[in-house]
Amino acid sequence: MDNHYLVLDIGGTAIKHAVMDQEARILAHGEVPTPDRDVAGVPELLEALDGIVAADGDGAEGIAVSMPGMIDTRAGIARTAGHITYLSGVPVRSVLEERYGLPCTVANDGNCAVVAESWRGSLEGCRNAAVVGLGTAVAGGLVLNGRLYEGSTFSAGEFSHVAADWRGAWEQKDAYWGHVGGVGGLCHAVARRTGEDPATLDGRIVFERANAGDEDALAGLREYCDYTAVQLQNLDMLLDLERIAIGGGISRQPLLIEGLRKAVGRLVAASPMRHHNPTLPVPTIVACKFFNEANLIGALRLHLLAHGTAPDHMEA
Repeated sequence: MDNHYLVLDIGGTAIKHAVMDQEARILAHGEVPTPDRDVAGVPELLEALDGIVAADGDGAEGIAVSMPGMIDTRAGIARTAGHITYLSGVPVRSVLEERYGLPCTVANDGNCAVVAESWRGSLEGCRNAAVVGLGTAVAGGLVLNGRLYEGSTFSAGEFSHVAADWRGAWEQKDAYWGHVGGVGGLCHAVARRTGEDPATLDGRIVFERANAGDEDALAGLREYCDYTAVQLQNLDMLLDLERIAIGGGISRQPLLIEGLRKAVGRLVAASPMRHHNPTLPVPTIVACKFFNEANLIGALRLHLLAHGTAPDHMEA
């Protein structure tokens, strides 16, 4: 294979890996568990990566990595690393380059997703746009003026840390978008109506019920969408975006995208701030195109841009 790359999406539970060409075609792919932060560390992670590189790294032009946290892309250091706490402070790029003898890039997973969607996905052609990933927490990425925006400390798009309730922000996790706005928040909204333990629910179960017309599941979904719509409105009002693409596993559900659009409509119709300002922007909500492959595609794109080998000249 000519001009192919090894691409890694290191998540809290699994490491997705793929061999990809310059056009982001996936030539081979797989997945292995991420070493548990409670019982493992960097040596165990490198051992897992050794197996991936041995199987798929032969002849690769480089390694592109997507991972959570505040990633200093210039220095290749994970300032923070989300749930993979043992990678916090680790110079991931230099560690991998020295170990495998290949050029490496490292980027935040939300940034990878927005780059993928802006390049060839649902945000293509937008100069100002965002990805909001609804998963265990709330990830994100921003493209402003046609370029990826990482912020002054590489924390742009860390939507989980947005305070949604000033009264509780001093001491309650429930006051933050990431704690309530992830899939767990949806499960809690349903469980409040059914009396179930929310730990017994997940996104698959909730949407199976909602798609079957279950009233409790639909009511919980509406509450979740109303909460999320407020945050999307805030994001749009701050940045005046052309589109907001929703990612994460539940973004495959048409009921979610429909629910978010309806919730935004209800908010716009009811907002007292719009009575005298009817031309204020309204968030345009779309689903991500690439779903679980977005992080891989974006990581590759950023690697190609960093090494001057991208197949076109778009910044994002």
